[in-house]
Amino acid sequence: MATKGRPPQAPSAPVSVRLQKALADAGLGSRREIEDWIRAGRVRIGGKLARLGDRIGPADPMRIDGKRIERRSARRQDLRIIVYNKPAGELVTRHDPGGRRTVFDSLPRLATGRWIAVGRLDIDTSGLLLLTNDGELANRLMHPAKQLEREYAVRILGQVPETALRRLTHGVELADGSARFEEVVESGGEGANRWFHVLLREGRNREVRRLWEAVGCRVSRLKRVRFGNILLGPRMSVGRWRDLTPDELSGLRALAGLERTHAPVHWAGAGGSSARSRQATAMRNPGRFVRTKRLSKKAVS
Repeated sequence: MATKGRPPQAPSAPVSVRLQKALADAGLGSRREIEDWIRAGRVRIGGKLARLGDRIGPADPMRIDGKRIERRSARRQDLRIIVYNKPAGELVTRHDPGGRRTVFDSLPRLATGRWIAVGRLDIDTSGLLLLTNDGELANRLMHPAKQLEREYAVRILGQVPETALRRLTHGVELADGSARFEEVVESGGEGANRWFHVLLREGRNREVRRLWEAVGCRVSRLKRVRFGNILLGPRMSVGRWRDLTPDELSGLRALAGLERTHAPVHWAGAGGSSARSRQATAMRNPGRFVRTKRLSKKAVS
């Protein structure tokens, strides 16, 4: 007579994961970077050249440029994520053939892995740059599907017609497709310069500059002041970095889909007469940005 109950369980097979995830978990780069390495033939599994889509188990040896890589769980490494106030003139690249200064020259040493930049800022753009040693977190924060808000303070040389502002929020055709700002708020200015706060939900190459140029405006200064729930803040000097607070880290992980809840996100370019006054003051003293109410659709529409 057959014994009732659960059938005997077969031994569980070792868990395999995609190669890109294993290397990202080791803190070696974002998944995008690693996919480029695989395409370039820099990665091997055992003695074979790796291909996109390959999966590996815990015992499978990995090599990058001939160097053995020890597989490590992202949960076991010491998670670090920092805010860096990038100065204009620094590159967001690990190596520059011309020997120019990079953001990585100013960062603290890591006990495990290496720093991965969450997106990029071009050489002439300053402000908030996030860096982490968690490749999976970096990949999620950069993924276009997340549409995380990026806020910039922009100084424009000369007057900006209302028609140009309407085009910027309704859509402009660029070489790589249509683009627009989610919000544009004027922030005052002096002399020939006018300051604006703009809001984007994507991170194409030089997108802020290209949008303004497409409507005939010249950007004379550009600074990122917020990424997701992280504000640059008024006390952070150019060229300095700081670790995220526990609340900031929790909120950012929630935006990345790694935690369940997060605090509401506000942006510095807010409406209201007192808020606009504080904002104009902030723009005359770049770096002094404040949390305010979310802008009602009183901005350019």
